[in-house]
Amino acid sequence: MSDVETAAAREFRMPSLGADMDAATVVRWLVKPGDTVARGDVVAEVETDKGVFDVDVREGGAVGALLVPAGTKVAVGTPILRFGAVAVAPATVAMPSVPAAPIVRASPAARRLAEEQHCDLAGVVGSGPHGVITLDDVRRALGGAASVVVPVVAPVVAPVVTPVVAPTVTPTGASADGMRAAIAAAVTRSKREIPHYYLAHDIDLQAAMVWLQQVNAERTVAERLLPATLLIKAIATALASHREFNGFYLDGRAAPSDAIHVGIVTALRGGGLLAPAIPDTNTMPLDALNTALLDVVHRARTGGVRASELTDATISVTSLGDRGVGTVYGVIYPPQVAIIGLGTITDRPWAVQGMLDVRPVVTITLAADHRVSDGHRGGLFLSTIRDLLQHPEAL
Repeated sequence: MSDVETAAAREFRMPSLGADMDAATVVRWLVKPGDTVARGDVVAEVETDKGVFDVDVREGGAVGALLVPAGTKVAVGTPILRFGAVAVAPATVAMPSVPAAPIVRASPAARRLAEEQHCDLAGVVGSGPHGVITLDDVRRALGGAASVVVPVVAPVVAPVVTPVVAPTVTPTGASADGMRAAIAAAVTRSKREIPHYYLAHDIDLQAAMVWLQQVNAERTVAERLLPATLLIKAIATALASHREFNGFYLDGRAAPSDAIHVGIVTALRGGGLLAPAIPDTNTMPLDALNTALLDVVHRARTGGVRASELTDATISVTSLGDRGVGTVYGVIYPPQVAIIGLGTITDRPWAVQGMLDVRPVVTITLAADHRVSDGHRGGLFLSTIRDLLQHPEAL
């Protein structure tokens, strides 16, 4: 392998962080050439239509070169950092020289409003997470003008990631209509390229809810287990014996994952979706999983989710139960091969040994890739989840 090929093999590329993300802006580098980083270290802050995120690396080593200057927007898949000594013929890769400028961290909506109203963000104090300037901060800086209206897009589709590998560099900034178009394009690609099939299963949660009530009766409010925690743990546990639903479809073939990292689809308060993963979901004790679930949802909505959490998921779970939705069918998040939908838990008439009873019931759905599995295997997967929920104490 040549020096050029060796260098290319150690490039870190702009990761895809959401359904509607084709590109992102490098806001700030947190490392410089010559620094040594370890796996999981944050090397940069990047901005998408959904906010500013920390980007952490998958492998460690010495930073050889920063390939993208701060302030530029590049496509997903573009090399942005190179590890180790850089030996590229006939000339070495050098960082473009850019004038020093203060780093301004602001939400996309805040940037759009500031541009429209010719407001200098350098003079605005941010009240968001880590000092990020919010839309309200800009409005206050403008004097609270009531006439200013900024449209907010609230997509209601499951997230889909389709990497873009052709490197491009464009000016920063994107419109809300552009965000809508990106989401539509991503979902269209998923539906066009993945042969989805759908299954639904109603599950009696009487045993699970009674057990949960008994456990929570001895706990403080902050320590109580959520019903969603039981459902997610049952899904993750069932995946251990139905691995065709856990993993990816890459290069024309199925690639099951030994690790089970469930991605939690989370609606953002300003519109949009993220699906950060809970690592090794199947092996986590219920208390630890409950804490992780609350933490990852909170950070998704307020800031602080890392790039690796948005790219590690091996399957996704989407729930609209808190909106009163009985049944939700998701759109698969490529390159994953399945997504689980959770409806609201409701009391329904239920036949028990020939007698009519009222039981708490949830509808769990499966959208899966027909290139990897089929309805028979999908039905067995959902049945395993049902059986596990009849013995919640074993989870």
